[in-house]
Amino acid sequence: MTDRDWDAELKKIDAEMAKQASRPAPAPSRAPAAPSAPSGGGASAGVAGGMPGFGAPAAPATSSFGVYARLTLAVAIGVGIIFWPYANRCGLGLAGYLGAVSAVVVSGAWSAVWTFRHRAGRAHVLSLLLVLWGLILASLDVLPRIGYAKPTVEHPAAWACE
Repeated sequence: MTDRDWDAELKKIDAEMAKQASRPAPAPSRAPAAPSAPSGGGASAGVAGGMPGFGAPAAPATSSFGVYARLTLAVAIGVGIIFWPYANRCGLGLAGYLGAVSAVVVSGAWSAVWTFRHRAGRAHVLSLLLVLWGLILASLDVLPRIGYAKPTVEHPAAWACE
């Protein structure tokens, strides 16, 4: 065994932690953080790797307004596509409709990225459902035209109008 006095060592650590806790937090800087070197998984990787007050800056606080604004826009596009006012059986009308459906998918994905980044679980699920909704709408028009699904009166097999 070693001749170390562990009680004294732990008292020093406690005193240092008390000093750290009593110091005010430094103001976050607006300068971009320098990239850190990849750690080899050593014992010091956990200390400086993200604990506030130990070398790594804390993540900036953000509001959820932007997240829910994006989600609201995506939901509005997803609901609005149900009320598509133009003919979309063939030709340019079909191209415009498929473009709008792709906007549903892109807006759902855009919202899903932001809801995932901001840890908004229910909003993320709704965003993923919007992506699925857009893919379903696209498949209803594309699959009969490529020969995978059975054509109907609303969804004929032809891309162009005759």
